[in-house]
Amino acid sequence: MEIIEIDVRNDAARREFFAVEQEVIHHDLPDGWERTYESFEKSVLQPDNPYRRATRLAAVVDGAWVGTAEVGLPLKDNTHLAEVELVVRPHARRTGVGRALFARVEEICAEHGRTTSCVEMHVPRGVAFESSPGARFGRTLGFESVHQEDHLVLDLPADVSHLEAASAGAGSAYEIVLWGERCPDEHVAQFCAMRTQMANDVPTGEMDIEAVVFDEERLRTGESRLAQGWIPIVAAARRRDDGVMGGYSMLMLPRGGDLVLQDDTLVMPEHRGHRLGTALKLATLEVVRREHPERRAIHTWTEPDNHAMQRTNADFGFTPRARLHELQRQS
Repeated sequence: MEIIEIDVRNDAARREFFAVEQEVIHHDLPDGWERTYESFEKSVLQPDNPYRRATRLAAVVDGAWVGTAEVGLPLKDNTHLAEVELVVRPHARRTGVGRALFARVEEICAEHGRTTSCVEMHVPRGVAFESSPGARFGRTLGFESVHQEDHLVLDLPADVSHLEAASAGAGSAYEIVLWGERCPDEHVAQFCAMRTQMANDVPTGEMDIEAVVFDEERLRTGESRLAQGWIPIVAAARRRDDGVMGGYSMLMLPRGGDLVLQDDTLVMPEHRGHRLGTALKLATLEVVRREHPERRAIHTWTEPDNHAMQRTNADFGFTPRARLHELQRQS
């Protein structure tokens, strides 16, 4: 077995890396979230990201790729952290492939002074975490589950007529502002403040992670890079009497695909109690219905104890498909 570092500028290597990822998703999570090749390709072929460096690996046996890994290293914050993705093709499991890949991951972490490694693992609904192959493998490497979220899916088109009247009250005090790839200049300061609030509010369990602070440079860099492979839809609630933003919701649509990723939904603390979360989600859903009718489902993730967002998602018709575990190892 050989562990190689992948040059993503090589078309054949790039396609094989994506093929391994997709095979594992389809085998392990039939209802799982998957990015498109177009979104993946445009993401990895961009110039260096000033906020994150990624190293991609492949395990090769007799010329065939049997597993891959990606090590993401934050560069401006959380510089103790390594974000790891590791997958092994089903037929090659329990043969040492995962251990060989992770041994190289450990070397990369040591080379860059990373003392905490984290990896996401999905467990299908109805399967106990302790009995899942990923959990058993993670334990042998010293990982433990430190945070959980429900993976929820809403099939499209969705009937949300029962919610439209319930959220109408927000319209008297707030207006919904929509944009796509780029936040209007006049909203940047407030949007950065909301993104920073979201980073602080989002539940992370016992993860060894620090909240990111958004400024205009980080926002604009992220927008530019995201737009290459994704179609963003952002709705923000602005109070009519003073122009203060009270919350936002964001969807991301991988280019060339038929799924939707529900990213953040936030209502600022002083604006809660007006059903803004529902109004914001309705606004983004309407854009999908009107401009992207080919999309067949929205995927989102919510902490089990986030009762307010769990209720909102249930009202829309989201149903649980899996449980996401954030696994962490500290050295």
